[in-house]
Amino acid sequence: MRAFLINICPTAIWCIVACEALIAVLLFAHAARKKSKVAFWSGVLTLGLILDAAIIGLGSVLPQSTLSEISPIRFIAHGLLIPLLFPICAYALNFRKLPMVLVWMFTVLVMAFGVAQALVTVLEPKELAGVVRYAAGEGTPRWAEAISRVLSFGTVIPMMIVGVIVWIKEKTPHLFLSGLLMFVFSALGPATGNADLIFFISMFGELLMVLFLYLYARAKTRRRHG
Repeated sequence: MRAFLINICPTAIWCIVACEALIAVLLFAHAARKKSKVAFWSGVLTLGLILDAAIIGLGSVLPQSTLSEISPIRFIAHGLLIPLLFPICAYALNFRKLPMVLVWMFTVLVMAFGVAQALVTVLEPKELAGVVRYAAGEGTPRWAEAISRVLSFGTVIPMMIVGVIVWIKEKTPHLFLSGLLMFVFSALGPATGNADLIFFISMFGELLMVLFLYLYARAKTRRRHG
């Protein structure tokens, strides 16, 4: 399996970028037609994932000097956009105005911490599977590493919990599956002894996450207008 993943890595990354771009178009189109806030903010989140994957994909063709200049962008985008999962969950639960404002205030605070950790992260080049990417190095402060982990798992776990509530109330498992698949693929690398490939394996989880967010947005709209 490891050899297979390494062989397909550069090509698969661009396939994932293309699929995510298609899903982003579908999300924004659905948001425009149905005034779906879940779809709109999921589309914005997807743009961040596309940017992240595209910069990693460029690591197979661009020189390191150029990569070192553009790589911080993907860390900033990650810190800024992944917290959008919080308001997406709140919209799924149909929060009223005051609770929604509080969720957005919390989200903006998390975004600020996310951007801060991105700015202090010390990036070092790593090469694997024909791709050079810049990742957090040993000089990165521990608090920044902790925030990075919170962004990765502290957003997905609440999403799964909300997904269960939505599944019970709305009879649709899509939001739960969105969070679950992201969680599983994030843990799959270390669990199989391929922690160095987590950057690639987790991309499949991100793709499935936004796909099921799109399916959930459609299901929610049908239920509202059904």
